[in-house]
Amino acid sequence: MEKKVTMFVWNEFINDARVLRECTALQEAGYSVYLIALKSKHKPAIEKRGEGFHIHRVDDRVLPFRVEWLYLIALFIAYIAPLIGLVFAFLLLLFSKTKLRFLIRKSILVSKMIVLGMKAKTDIYHVNDLNTLFQGIICAKSKHKKLVFDSHEVNTSRSGYDSRIYQIAEKAFINYPDCVIHENYTRAKYIRRIYGFTPEVIYNYPFFDENLTKIDLHKKLNIPENEPILIYQGGLQVGRGLEKLLEAVPLIKCGTVVFIGDGKLKKSLKDETKRAGLTNRVKFLEKVPVQELPLYTRSAYLGFQLLNNTCFNHFSAASNKLFEYMMAGIPVVACSFPEMKKIVKRERTGILVDSADPVSIANGVNYLVENRELWNEMKENALEARKIYNWEKEKIKFLAIYEKLSKDGKNDA
Repeated sequence: MEKKVTMFVWNEFINDARVLRECTALQEAGYSVYLIALKSKHKPAIEKRGEGFHIHRVDDRVLPFRVEWLYLIALFIAYIAPLIGLVFAFLLLLFSKTKLRFLIRKSILVSKMIVLGMKAKTDIYHVNDLNTLFQGIICAKSKHKKLVFDSHEVNTSRSGYDSRIYQIAEKAFINYPDCVIHENYTRAKYIRRIYGFTPEVIYNYPFFDENLTKIDLHKKLNIPENEPILIYQGGLQVGRGLEKLLEAVPLIKCGTVVFIGDGKLKKSLKDETKRAGLTNRVKFLEKVPVQELPLYTRSAYLGFQLLNNTCFNHFSAASNKLFEYMMAGIPVVACSFPEMKKIVKRERTGILVDSADPVSIANGVNYLVENRELWNEMKENALEARKIYNWEKEKIKFLAIYEKLSKDGKNDA
């Protein structure tokens, strides 16, 4: 009998590689997957990806018209009843200029997710990260179904999540799921220290891909053929060492740094590039679909993963970028944090640097650029290591969790 999984994710499900891998693994194993995500401007509200994989994206609309129309309504009310119009305008201002609008929007999205989750005929609920844990608990416990909490981040120490509400919420909800998954063993030990149990560990490895096809970035960006492309791919966000990488560029003897992605830092990084006169050595490309990203990565000489130690979430990361570079067969210049240090040293696939020090970053790049024999060795090591660090192997562990939940009930992590 076909097992059904209802999954929640608090994003538009466009470039979420981990969730895509898990959904397709379940789909291939014979599960029917129903994914509830957020509304996207680029994707339909209802989407079907092959047999047994359906996506439903929810929006935050309550009224059948645009919110901006409320301003016209306020003007009309003020014309016929000034006092009532004044009160209406005050409430509208309160809604527009305070956190009330954010809270209302989030409440609407959570409610719609719960409604869809309750309607779904399912055997197992699967929630991705803390933003969807409440929805999963309500649905799973109301219908007496199994619940998997797949936490991609460390919610108690994470950039941008400084409010204590996240710690309080996780502590309140963490014992409800039948299975908790974390992204690596360093984080699993941390969870054990805080909550007294060890979660399952599923690493964020990419799909195995032996394809050698690539996009010619030298031609696309008008970079000389003999110039090494030094790539960073991913979110342009605070705490990822990108400002220090820019500072390192004048110290890098040879190579053009290429940023692929989008984020809050993009404008400031571009502005600083112009201010420092580095436009001939630093290039920016828009975010590309996750399926196309390897085509760009393979054109690079090396890749950067330079997280800063701003929180335990960064310090403990086993970043998917590290393994994406490995899959593309390019060495990495990486920060010396536990999970990444373990892989890079064991497999000899790159250089470890101090990600807070531009000089250290530049020295790491220069060492790889000047030692072509070492670069060739690390490239071969990366191509060999990708046979181990890939989703085809890791998904066996992931599906075993589901098999156990399906057979004997609660998984006491």
